[in-house]
Amino acid sequence: MTTYIGTATSRVDGRAKVTGAAKYAGEFNTAGLAYASVVTSTIAKGRIARIDASEALSVEGVIDVLTHQHRPPMASVDSAYKDDVAPEGSPFRPFYDGKVWFSGQPIALVVAEEPEIARFAASLVRVEYDKEAHVTDLHCQRNAAAAEMRRNAEYFVPIEHHNPMELYASTVIFEPDSKLTVYDKTQGVQNVQHHLCGVLEMKPEDVRVVSPFVGGAFGSGLRPQYNVVLAALAARALKRSVRLVLTRQQMYGLGYRPAMIQQIELGARADGTLDAITHDAVTVTSQYEDFHRQETGWSGLLYKSAHAKYTHKLARLDLATPCDMRAPSAAPGAYALECAMDELAVALELDPLELRLKCYSERDQHTDRPYSSKSLRDCYRQGAEAFGWNRRDPEPRSMRDGSELVGWGMATGVWEALQVPITVRIVLTANGHAEVSCATSDIGTGTYTIMAQVAADTLGLPLDNVTIKLGDSTLPQSPVEGGSWIAASVSNAIATTGDVVRQELLRLAKQMPNSPLTDAAPDGVALADGKLVSKRDASRAVSIAEAMRHGGVDRIDEQKTTTFADDGSHAHNTHSAIFAEVKVDEQLGVIRVTRVVSAIAAGRILNTKTASSQIIGGVVWGIGMALHEETLLDHKFGRIMNANIAEYHVPVNADVHDIKVIFVDEPDDIVNPLGIKGLGEIGIVGVAAAIANAIYHATSKRVRDLPITLDKLQREIEK
Repeated sequence: MTTYIGTATSRVDGRAKVTGAAKYAGEFNTAGLAYASVVTSTIAKGRIARIDASEALSVEGVIDVLTHQHRPPMASVDSAYKDDVAPEGSPFRPFYDGKVWFSGQPIALVVAEEPEIARFAASLVRVEYDKEAHVTDLHCQRNAAAAEMRRNAEYFVPIEHHNPMELYASTVIFEPDSKLTVYDKTQGVQNVQHHLCGVLEMKPEDVRVVSPFVGGAFGSGLRPQYNVVLAALAARALKRSVRLVLTRQQMYGLGYRPAMIQQIELGARADGTLDAITHDAVTVTSQYEDFHRQETGWSGLLYKSAHAKYTHKLARLDLATPCDMRAPSAAPGAYALECAMDELAVALELDPLELRLKCYSERDQHTDRPYSSKSLRDCYRQGAEAFGWNRRDPEPRSMRDGSELVGWGMATGVWEALQVPITVRIVLTANGHAEVSCATSDIGTGTYTIMAQVAADTLGLPLDNVTIKLGDSTLPQSPVEGGSWIAASVSNAIATTGDVVRQELLRLAKQMPNSPLTDAAPDGVALADGKLVSKRDASRAVSIAEAMRHGGVDRIDEQKTTTFADDGSHAHNTHSAIFAEVKVDEQLGVIRVTRVVSAIAAGRILNTKTASSQIIGGVVWGIGMALHEETLLDHKFGRIMNANIAEYHVPVNADVHDIKVIFVDEPDDIVNPLGIKGLGEIGIVGVAAAIANAIYHATSKRVRDLPITLDKLQREIEK
């Protein structure tokens, strides 16, 4: 019998992607398709006084220009604009009225026969504004949010923007009966469907949303973006199919990781045990919604302390609402926490790893609950051994490689092991083929593949005999894909639904004359190699085809919703230990991350190949967070200055060197039946801190303001 779970299985959708057969939201075609281009605001706050679209409308090939004054009807209440993951407040309503909330806000839509015509005509739309004073600088606004915060030893993480390869796009097919089929880049097709039905006041059966492939999202696609609303508005206005693809610059008008100012104070005894932790944070939100996550409190999941205090405040700026970005709040929160722990280790003259082991907590300090599993000690041990941590000279500036200073730093990562109710349908045919369907998304992380692996093992079929259908709002219910909860949730749902299929096969097998499984108990048989097999005696078996033929059925069709009972007795988390080496040119200050070891404890690993890829990607993103990524604003105009991937710096091949991923064995029969925890987020958590700590070890200079660039390091050296 072939077992697929836990193996290095190649992506089942890999061939479709590399050959171009996989279609994305902006690639679905239909006859008579029109093309749209967005006009965005050039001020950060105020009202639109006048829009003159006459010059744009005079261009040959332009069909129409939609604005808040010229569009189909839209809902008038806040509740209609809420989506499944919306924060508190009033959601942004594109084209609802003339109010401008942020620079880059969509204010007009040009629709034309060709995309180039639409883009050119959009540049001809003239807009006059009644401007108002705006504020986009967190440092200026912070006192209104948290004046009591002291300014010493602060850690700062700037605004960071998602830059997925696939631009946000929507292709809306206007059907003959006025129904809409919407191809959209999203992490939740049913969330987008509900949103469109609310905004456009349409019936659910009249809107279908499809997203079979997503070219990266990482939180930016959790909420419906304005492009899908505008494309649908245009299709209804023209009674014609419309495609809208945002430009790279326009994508900076969507969500982002909010900037965060943090102050952490640690009180410790001479032996390193913690007496007190305070973690204060101020983060950015918009003027119209209250976006926040668990920004502080991560220390309570890692370290013992007799006393702890956490505060979090919001600073309102004239920007779009932030959104989740890979490991929201944990990535910036752990950066400050783990740098503070490193500073404490230096002050106490303790090895940073030794300090963490002294403060190690076996229980969630917030709720005083044990963990369903926590193999963080093994992460520390295996990561340190693989890295060679015992060869570290603790004295800053003591390690060299020619003209470069060498620094070794480490940090801890933590994330939540979440799971959500989800529905899976399995259709098994007599020829031994299974179709598994769920409305969940695959944002490029490998959901197609792990679903196929789990289904193949559950049903005892070859991987090639399993077809996966996802990313369609007409399929069985799924929440948005995010928070690292889909792999655990959908895998257990497949197993649960597979059990129902197995029981139906057993019922059919028992009806056969002289059945070898007549006396078999429901839990006494398993599916393997296309057969229903007794667990006690493998010679007692009935093939799937035989059972279905004798039962007079050509297909078994089962659908089941799986929920996850949590009695509150245990905390569920993933953990990691990250060790980083940097080399800093002593003359120029150029920083290179030359080695990273990431040891991960995340329950049962479904696919070691795609899982390693996830962690490597998270480490690369952590390198970007530490050294490169920063959204720069011109606060005079309230406008993003580097809204492109030439000036918004991310790591490239030359910035990425040796990355080693270790998966620590972590059995967990409490978190869920399959023992699975999510992997997507944990890969980035702690990486920036490990690098920052390594830079201190190399240079003896502490930079607490991300990203750590050449000029910031030089300023510290010159102090």
